[in-house]
Amino acid sequence: MIKVFGHLSPDTDATCSAIIWSWYLNEHTTYDATAYVLGELNSETNFVLNRWKVATPALLEELTAGDEVAIVDTNNPQELPKNIKDTKLVQLLDHHKLVGGLETTTPVDITMRPLACTATVLYDQMGTATDKLPDNIAGLVLSCILSDTLEFRSPTTTPHDKDVAEKLADRLGINITTYANEMFAAKSDVSSFTDAGLVKMDSKKYDVGDKNFRVSVLETTNPETILARKDGIIIAIKNCIAEEEDVDEVLFFIIDILKEEATVLTYNELTKRVIESSFGVTVSSETEVLPGIVSRKKQILPALKL
Repeated sequence: MIKVFGHLSPDTDATCSAIIWSWYLNEHTTYDATAYVLGELNSETNFVLNRWKVATPALLEELTAGDEVAIVDTNNPQELPKNIKDTKLVQLLDHHKLVGGLETTTPVDITMRPLACTATVLYDQMGTATDKLPDNIAGLVLSCILSDTLEFRSPTTTPHDKDVAEKLADRLGINITTYANEMFAAKSDVSSFTDAGLVKMDSKKYDVGDKNFRVSVLETTNPETILARKDGIIIAIKNCIAEEEDVDEVLFFIIDILKEEATVLTYNELTKRVIESSFGVTVSSETEVLPGIVSRKKQILPALKL
């Protein structure tokens, strides 16, 4: 049995892509596959699964040496279980840049494409099977594209992502803007999450110079509710740094989906310095607004420097 999963701090694309690919492997190949998640789901992902009546994948409690696995939506070993190198990696499907460091015990089937989300990569890989996608799987693909592109606002969006989304929406009788607004409203409701939960909800580890950063992003249509919790979030960030040996600092970005801008918490000298160096601004408070910045993958991570 192949265990299919995405990255730690699972988002809509990582979670739903694991489900989509497991469906495909079970229905159209000789593989027996099960989807898993590597952490607590965010409110948008829960909304999407409920909307399309899809069961939440089980939490992957452990991997054992020799387990057959398929990884979706990451190729970064820092975002995967610590013993991932001991498993038999069968497939890897992703849309991020190649990070390196992921070793395998046997040759592996790898598909990586410069598209906005992994679900679009999977859609292409499924070939003619997409002609008969069940509505719930088609709905998950559509949801992934709208989530990762922020309804085509993100600079990561490609014409192909948009074409696939529009084709699926038409087939499902879905108004894209109406549905995307429902998704973003769900994403913006973080009242059930602790401050520590917000820090790790959508977070990736990334090296900047000789420092190891956790780069957290929270996408919302209501950034004021997040900024109102700023003091608690900063305390949670400091606790995170104290608890994680491989994290020197946390950069916390609040993405305003509608205004298409980011507010980053600049609460100490290191965060101020890296934001000034990276984005050419002068920081004078505990927050800095960065107009036009909405994508961690394409606009934030490539810009970071000390």
